Amino acid sequence: MKAWVLSEPAPVEDAPLQLEQRPLPQPGSEQLRLRVHACGVCHTDLHLVEGELPQPALPVVPGHQVVGVVDALGDGVTGWEMGERAGVPWLGYTCGVCSFCHSGRENLCESARFTGYQADGGYAEYVLVHADYAVRIPPAFSDAAAAPLLCAGTVGYRSLRLSGLQPGERLGIYGFGGSGHLCIQVARYWGCEVHVFTRSAKHQQHARELNAAWVGMASETPPVQLDRAIIFAPAGWLVPLSLGHLRPGGSLCINAIHASPIPEMSYSLLWKERTITTVANATRRDAHEFMELAAEAGVTTQVQSFPMWAANEVLQQLKHGDITGSAVIIVRED
Repeated sequence: MKAWVLSEPAPVEDAPLQLEQRPLPQPGSEQLRLRVHACGVCHTDLHLVEGELPQPALPVVPGHQVVGVVDALGDGVTGWEMGERAGVPWLGYTCGVCSFCHSGRENLCESARFTGYQADGGYAEYVLVHADYAVRIPPAFSDAAAAPLLCAGTVGYRSLRLSGLQPGERLGIYGFGGSGHLCIQVARYWGCEVHVFTRSAKHQQHARELNAAWVGMASETPPVQLDRAIIFAPAGWLVPLSLGHLRPGGSLCINAIHASPIPEMSYSLLWKERTITTVANATRRDAHEFMELAAEAGVTTQVQSFPMWAANEVLQQLKHGDITGSAVIIVRED
């Protein structure tokens, strides 16, 4: 099979991914093999390729927003059938016995393994996934449309949950890419007023098209105080700025696997019971709940599709902010 392989991290401008011919992987016990149709391209992929994430299992095939069809079943697999459509998310394995796994926080399991980072992902014609971690794809979504839901949508949904957002509240979204354009649709479905902060004129227009109440630069002050805020950009300087936009008792959720340093800030920004939390990955429950919610709410993904040969090029475009919505590599069209 053909697969894009990262052997040594480097700036994406140096085209660090190499297209290789690899043996067809065989599913082990309780594994599915998927024939990949589409794979979303995530900022986490960019951080991995450029060496900003620790201890990747090199050489590795990136990609953790994978949609395909079941092509082979390993021993002991139940609940899945040949030819069934399935998704492969970031979380690929947990131990199932630690305190985090037993408390519904398997995303924090210290033995967790992640797709496209510690196990080969979906920048390839085939991928393996443990059957218990595969996600069913609602029929409402095409392969390309479903791919971003598996990470950008799922981790965005977890951000909404951890922020404590309630129906009718005011939400600020800082950074408006793959996750942001999906989160606004869920928040609007819940009757919330959404304020979007992004420097890109294209992203600002996209936010208006998705019925944002206000759109501006991060340096601008929104017309009202916000109840909740979510940062999707890996920019530490946004933390004190966004805290300054919150009402007393408001909450800030930071959704970034990697970020620049947070500058020194006044305690007054936190006083009056403002809180900060971070998102670290997402659980299987998050993925299943969000898939159902996305179908119910009529969430639409704005997708820029790229052929399989363009993996390095799409990462370059992502790095330079040239993607509106989500980027998806089309591996196979059936």
